[in-house]
Amino acid sequence: MNAIASFLRLPPQSFSGGQMKGLAGPILIIMILSMMVLPLPAFLLDLLFTFNIAMSVMVLLVSMYTMKALDFAAFPAVLLFSTLLRLSLNVASTRVVLMNGHTGPDAAGKVIEAFGHFLVGGNFAVGVMVFIILVLINFMVITKGAGRIAEVGARFMLDAMPGKQMAIDADLNAGLIGEDVARKRRTEVAQEADFYGSMDGASKFVRGDAIAGLLIMVINIIGGLVVGVVQHGLDFSTAGRTYTLLAIGDGLVAQIPALVISTAAGVIVSRVTTEEDVGRQLTGQLFSNPQVLFLTAAIIGLMGMIPGMPNLAFLLIAGGLLWVGRRLLLRAPQKAAAQAAAAQAAAAAAAPASEAAEASWDDVALVDPLGMEVGYRLIPLVDQSQQGELLGRIKSIRKKIAQELGFLVPVVHIRDNLEIQPNTYIISLKGVEIGRGEAYPNQWMAINPGQVTGTLPGTPTRDPAFGLPAVWIDAGQRQQAQVLGYTVVDACTVMATHLNHLIQTHAAELLGRQEVQQLLDQVGKTAPKLTEDLVPKVLSLSTLHKVLQNLLEEEVPIRDMRTILDVMAEHAPTVKDATELTSITRLALGRAIVQQLFPGDAEMQVLGLDSTLDGMLQQAMTSNSGIEPGLADNLLVQTQAAMARQEQLGLAPVLVVQHPLRVLLSRFLRRSLPQLKVLSHAEIPDTRRIKITATIGGRV
Repeated sequence: MNAIASFLRLPPQSFSGGQMKGLAGPILIIMILSMMVLPLPAFLLDLLFTFNIAMSVMVLLVSMYTMKALDFAAFPAVLLFSTLLRLSLNVASTRVVLMNGHTGPDAAGKVIEAFGHFLVGGNFAVGVMVFIILVLINFMVITKGAGRIAEVGARFMLDAMPGKQMAIDADLNAGLIGEDVARKRRTEVAQEADFYGSMDGASKFVRGDAIAGLLIMVINIIGGLVVGVVQHGLDFSTAGRTYTLLAIGDGLVAQIPALVISTAAGVIVSRVTTEEDVGRQLTGQLFSNPQVLFLTAAIIGLMGMIPGMPNLAFLLIAGGLLWVGRRLLLRAPQKAAAQAAAAQAAAAAAAPASEAAEASWDDVALVDPLGMEVGYRLIPLVDQSQQGELLGRIKSIRKKIAQELGFLVPVVHIRDNLEIQPNTYIISLKGVEIGRGEAYPNQWMAINPGQVTGTLPGTPTRDPAFGLPAVWIDAGQRQQAQVLGYTVVDACTVMATHLNHLIQTHAAELLGRQEVQQLLDQVGKTAPKLTEDLVPKVLSLSTLHKVLQNLLEEEVPIRDMRTILDVMAEHAPTVKDATELTSITRLALGRAIVQQLFPGDAEMQVLGLDSTLDGMLQQAMTSNSGIEPGLADNLLVQTQAAMARQEQLGLAPVLVVQHPLRVLLSRFLRRSLPQLKVLSHAEIPDTRRIKITATIGGRV
């Protein structure tokens, strides 16, 4: 290759290993087409027929070792190339049979002679029947069934594509995955749908090959009779026996690999289009598993040892496969040795000391601000060495919350717990459990959003984050569930969504003084005088901490720290109460609060208070007597009814009251109706229009 590169005035590295793989496809096509035109000697036919059998066995084994969609993306191309190879061999052998068939049964090589004599006992009638049966099995059973599977699979895949795309968009919007991962998953969905259409067309190759094999055998028999009797002077009986056995051997040696390839087509259920060309796919996927090569070499070697078979051709192919497999095996990393060495090092490091050391402050275990305990069956989800995805999901969640709320939540400490159920996980806040759920790594949760068109068999459960009814299903039911309208997520997504929901709910408790100081340091990089003059000269860190916690409790982001600190600098010298400072801060953040609840500039359709009830609450607040129990019950019942009507109309559950009442009603209603947001008229910008859709305390 270096000489060729020198002749073409190219650098030697122009023919690197990757580029040679890329040339494998064109070279193979040229060789196959050349066999249809150029005459081939009998020995070369033996090698090529043997290679064809070895290739079909290898394809079948690779298809059986395929675990997921992307493992054997080149299968339709392999199907095309193997079909062309068999047809070109049929053409080449037909030429040899018609030209040299009068010389004897070995005129077209030892392989055709062996299949024509040994496999059918030299009886051309038996050979014809066996050949026809093989063609019928291949044509009517295997190929027809594989084509039907591909056709139905394509329909289901196309029906399920909108649901899959919606699930990807939901994960992306929730921050569970990044843009790159979402783009990759969308590509995989499109590639899976593309495969079934390709398989539906590729199965026609095998069906056409079966028909062509039957016609070629008939042509060989009739043409052999004409050539043998007319040109070579053979009697009709001798010519018929000789050319019929040669035609049967030629047909069997082509149809048996075709039958094996058809079986592989029935096993493979996925096909994707990748960024690699066909040549790279063939060389990278067919010859990448040493176990496949060794098994194929063993099968071909055993076939070569059968009496009457061409030992040299079979053993030569088997030896070549063994050599390639051994080369691949030697390149593989010695994982066992490395793991053993690591285990020994760990054992040596963990050796107990001769004497117990005195207790120290290092022995004091502090409570983790945010933790997760998992059962032993969930360990693969959090183990990066086992390709666990949960740690990456948690990193995305922390980044998303930091961008939305305005502070960085503490790191989630994950540990295994053998005392809980194997599939259980526990989420804790400062050592106290705040959430618990179950996840099954090998199954998928089908969540009912309320508009499904059927039921699914499986283990009934509920979505741990939002309490929606759900079912744990097997991986094979994913497409059916998506067609029925379920939202299907894996175990990792279930745990990550639950954790994200709990962090959002307990954001105020996760904001500690250390996080507040880090926020001040961050603001101080761009506005140093603002932070230096405010904390701690005018406002204490604890008061600022309490104000920020109050905002987070009411789901108000604290991203706009400059506005918050400006308000503190203006009012903190005269106002010392954190609750009152929070109300003043909300007035400054009113535009952002309203925009979060009502995006755009559309009309705000909200709930309101009846004037009589408003007066009673104003009086109760002025006298500091609190809300009477009877009034509190009626207020809660009417608010729940008004919220239900809002939800039926598809409107946000927002109550607008006078500014002095906002804190009182927000605290009272938050415990029973956490989804209700209470705004004051003073917080709403003058440019926004308000429409009262229901009145609490009066007629709707």
